Amino acid sequence: MATPLEVVSQFIDTWPSGDAHALAAFFTEDAVYHNIPVDPVVGRDAIESMISWFTEGVDKVEFEVRHAVADGPVVMTERIDRFFRPAGVIALPVMGIFEVQADGLISGWRDYFDLNQFMTQLGEQG
Repeated sequence: MATPLEVVSQFIDTWPSGDAHALAAFFTEDAVYHNIPVDPVVGRDAIESMISWFTEGVDKVEFEVRHAVADGPVVMTERIDRFFRPAGVIALPVMGIFEVQADGLISGWRDYFDLNQFMTQLGEQG
């Protein structure tokens, strides 16, 4: 069985595939995903829909992990999330917290970032 840190690393390594279904498979049926500037979504299907929405119009998404630490089932990541779009790349500093269950599935994911920084970069690219 993979450790919580390994589970999160595998999840992050899956993002460039752009496969929302494969990414959602990392979550429990009742998982909560909360991008702190916006409302949380609950459930694997809702998470898959949110991931699909994030990747719409994006060529690729990559997470550059600067630091990752685990304390039991909780994994914290400091990342630069990059969204590769036809108009350019959006680079967003993010702090993420994942809660991984004993079965190796993620039950909680919270990302903290500056929504204005994302929107400004999006606007600059037209």
